[in-house]
Amino acid sequence: MPHFDLVILGAGPAGASAAVTARKKGLSVALIDKARFPRPKLCGGLITGRCATHLRDVFNLDIDPQLFETRRNFEFFMDGKPLGRLDGVPPTHLTMRWDFDQLLVSKALAAGAADYTGQRVETLDLEANRIILQSGETLGYTCLIGADGVQSIVARALFGDPFDKSRVGFALEIEAPSQTPTPDTPIRIDFAAADWGYGWSFPKRGSTTIGLGGLHDKNPDMKGHLARYLDTLHTGQDARVKGHFLPFGGYRSVPGRTNVLLAGDAAGFVDPITGEGIGHAIQSGALAATAAADAIAAGRPDTALALYRPKTRPIRTALRSARLLRPVIFSPALKPFFASTFRASRTLKRDYMHLLSGDAEYPQLLARTALRLPRAALRWALRRKRSVSR
Repeated sequence: MPHFDLVILGAGPAGASAAVTARKKGLSVALIDKARFPRPKLCGGLITGRCATHLRDVFNLDIDPQLFETRRNFEFFMDGKPLGRLDGVPPTHLTMRWDFDQLLVSKALAAGAADYTGQRVETLDLEANRIILQSGETLGYTCLIGADGVQSIVARALFGDPFDKSRVGFALEIEAPSQTPTPDTPIRIDFAAADWGYGWSFPKRGSTTIGLGGLHDKNPDMKGHLARYLDTLHTGQDARVKGHFLPFGGYRSVPGRTNVLLAGDAAGFVDPITGEGIGHAIQSGALAATAAADAIAAGRPDTALALYRPKTRPIRTALRSARLLRPVIFSPALKPFFASTFRASRTLKRDYMHLLSGDAEYPQLLARTALRLPRAALRWALRRKRSVSR
């Protein structure tokens, strides 16, 4: 039975990041994924400034225009009505996950990770520290990282369910015809295109990625929401629809057990406001590999979680702050207030963009919102009173 210091389930951004980091630290690594790469992946492919920093730190990758399209313009809507546009904002980047994930996997394999992509897991035996593949091959490990997405079999083995059904999100997405964008073509965000969620239109060279997502239990008719959104955009009605659960802010406060760690979507590390998860996936994958390497070096692999959990505290703090802010943006009761305030406030729009760029963090924004909210609510109430009196 081949034995590895670290076995990683899932070869997406979190798994590839963990593999590259672990190999830099001298660990033997097996990288397992049920898919062969390249493979399709439901994701808008938005790379934030924060994510770009993690790409550079972990993979030594810069924003290559062959793989990424940089955008500096955004336009915002709610219920089809414009909330304003921002130009010249900090850059965000669009990519196709087919190509992006293939590049990261190739980096992991080039670093020396053993390639077990295209192989499904038959048995996951956490007590014996071994994995049996459908091919019949058995792999032993000292530490295990579950980077296998929202439906994680590692999370299921640890906790009984891969995610909290009351908090999970759901997204639908299509690839519509390209708008033949220029560098000035804006990214479009539609708040409330789904309940407790939003829609997006990302104009790329070869296609326009359009989708929407929101809390699953608030959206029994997600397909109806998508149909209405495509009608609003006047495109994509005949495109193939893909659907996927999103761990929309339902993160694991304890992301693992002893020598078994969860990273990326498997740990629920997805922004509950923007839905962005690639940056947290790359960061948490690297942190998990570092914790595993340190635990193994100390001769105490069972302490990997104790080392990993404090490293993920900034991620969990940001997600907790975002979850507190989410009702202000998505709650149906506050929708008129948010729409009016967001439309009138250039500062609020720029705060949103600074979050995407990585120039600001949610705890900072939460503190500023707490200071501004009473004044904004008073102004909104006065405007409504004047409107009614007319």
